[in-house]
Amino acid sequence: MTTAPNAALLPSALTPPPRARRSLTDTVSRAKSAVMFRVCVYFTVLILATLAVVTGFLTSIGAGSLSWSFFTELPTGIPAAPGGMKHAIVGSGILIGLASAVGIPVGLLAGVYLAEYEAGSWIAAPVRFTADVLAGVPSIVVGILGYELLVRPLGSYNGWAGAAALAFIMIPIAARTTEEMLRLVPNSYREASLALGASKARTIVSVVLPAATGSVVTGVMLAIARVAGETAPLLFTAGISRYLQTDPSEQFPSLTVQITKFAEHPTPETRSLAWGGILVLISLIFLINLSIRVVTRSKRVGPAK
Repeated sequence: MTTAPNAALLPSALTPPPRARRSLTDTVSRAKSAVMFRVCVYFTVLILATLAVVTGFLTSIGAGSLSWSFFTELPTGIPAAPGGMKHAIVGSGILIGLASAVGIPVGLLAGVYLAEYEAGSWIAAPVRFTADVLAGVPSIVVGILGYELLVRPLGSYNGWAGAAALAFIMIPIAARTTEEMLRLVPNSYREASLALGASKARTIVSVVLPAATGSVVTGVMLAIARVAGETAPLLFTAGISRYLQTDPSEQFPSLTVQITKFAEHPTPETRSLAWGGILVLISLIFLINLSIRVVTRSKRVGPAK
């Protein structure tokens, strides 16, 4: 007489062995990984292609406007022969320099305080929250604020107001970037320095900051790049000038504002100068960031002494 199979044994008989289950799981995982890899490659190529198209477009239009006179001559006011943008390039350099002289030290010190002296401080959280809010404030709001606080009381547009507006934009960016970069430094570095008898300040200056130099400098350059392309704050504070100006108490020229004015001009010769100014602005920002990355990378991978 044939006995019926035990029903309790059927599920186990139908279940694949553990090795087969692992093989199936590995196959599915590899398939997912391959799909995600292809998606990442696709979007990377798409972004690079977009960047290449934009860069090529700007270069093809702006390169024809660049000449020696573009960098050495002032605007003439003649539509057929508009001159150059020497005054705007020099003015932007002066404004960024003045803003950096204020914004970078204040931002760095604020970031150091938030990263290294937060424990037991009641002011750290409000400062961090304020910096986050200010970093997201539209630049035109900063321009209007600068107009009400610095332009109207002084009675005219001036370079000091423009530099102060740019510094106001730089401070929260530099502060938050510095804080985050210093927090990436391992605590063992601080503990070792303190164990050797160094003070808190000496540890920050000699150990923590050098360990995060590359990242902090990159954050500073991001802040400079951010203000280098700002137009709205300068429209409301520094104003516009067709003359080469070095006195910040007067209306001050800037590259971004001059680009805006030239781009609105009806004559093609003047509009072409705007495209040349855009190309110069982007090239300067690119070269500054590239040089800083090269310097910081060489310091990071250099031989230990």
